[in-house]
Amino acid sequence: MKKMRKLFLPVAGAVFLAVLAPGCGKQAPRQAESDDITCRLLTDASGIDDKSFNAAVWRGILRFYGDTWDNPSKRGAAYDFISAPSQDMFLPMLQQATDDGYDLIISAGFTFDNATLTTARKNPDQNYMIVDVDYVPNHNILQAVFAEHEGSYLVGAAAALKAVEDNIPNPRFGFIGGVVDPTITKFEIGYVQGILSILPGAEIVDYYVGSWDDPALAKSQAKNWYDSGVYIIYSAAGASGGGTIAQAKEYRAQNKNVWAIGVDSDQFEDGLYNDTDSAVYTSMIKRVESATYYGLTSVKNGTFKGETITLDLKADGVGYAETNPAMSAGIKAKINEAAQRIKDGAIQVAATHAAAKALPGFPQNLKAMD
Repeated sequence: MKKMRKLFLPVAGAVFLAVLAPGCGKQAPRQAESDDITCRLLTDASGIDDKSFNAAVWRGILRFYGDTWDNPSKRGAAYDFISAPSQDMFLPMLQQATDDGYDLIISAGFTFDNATLTTARKNPDQNYMIVDVDYVPNHNILQAVFAEHEGSYLVGAAAALKAVEDNIPNPRFGFIGGVVDPTITKFEIGYVQGILSILPGAEIVDYYVGSWDDPALAKSQAKNWYDSGVYIIYSAAGASGGGTIAQAKEYRAQNKNVWAIGVDSDQFEDGLYNDTDSAVYTSMIKRVESATYYGLTSVKNGTFKGETITLDLKADGVGYAETNPAMSAGIKAKINEAAQRIKDGAIQVAATHAAAKALPGFPQNLKAMD
């Protein structure tokens, strides 16, 4: 296996890594132990502390190396991460990781698509992995995608069932996305289909922040919606989604009956507004850690290849969080029944906006795009 080597950087590269040092911890990787493969994770500006997507990617790396979040003992020796301050740094970051000689380089998210493909074509002997992309095929890129629409269907149904249980008259539902993209479209349209399976004709509003790292803007939009009568908001917006949760916490602490729905990771604890109660009713669980663990294991076993893996509900790649005691046993039973019907094929969840718009009663004015 390859070893990370000390790199003597030109001035521009040295400045680049110095700027990112708080995120990655080391300016040059140390020599790995002989039995460890080496890995570098590349993220957007929100880093691994977004408590959502990037955090889930990082958990898979920690799991592979037998480390924990609080004690990443092999970080800097076998693995590390760097966060890009802007997208124009994606290419130099990827090439830097390639020059450093990591066994596997992982790109977290579809915004790395072009940069990953460009770098992979220039470096045919390097192993790359990208999460949330299935359209940059190359012999040395492992692509991992998820059935986000299936997991989102479950949290949409849970939201509608909670509104019914709370006797909310004509409940309205909101969705906040990060950046308009086919991947985020799957979150939104699955959520909408889940709501409509319980409350046909329900009103749904949507909004896109245009960033993965602007919680203030998401919080402002959430406040406007909650003030206008929106009952529950699902955010698929990376760190921006923290703004939705923050606003829901404020209002629930004031005894207002509104909720947030988390994404990618179980965000129950992020929604705590006292010792026991959380404003996050449920979260759509996207087990990104399973994908990164798979990629690292394949490198270790010598089975790595350019392929696309899809983690759906049947493969336990997506699901929903049952952590919040506010979710009744009756609602859990109905959601679990819906999940089984999706696995069995009895419920078909549309995966594209075009397909969803053709469904009876599906709203035609959503901002999602394929």
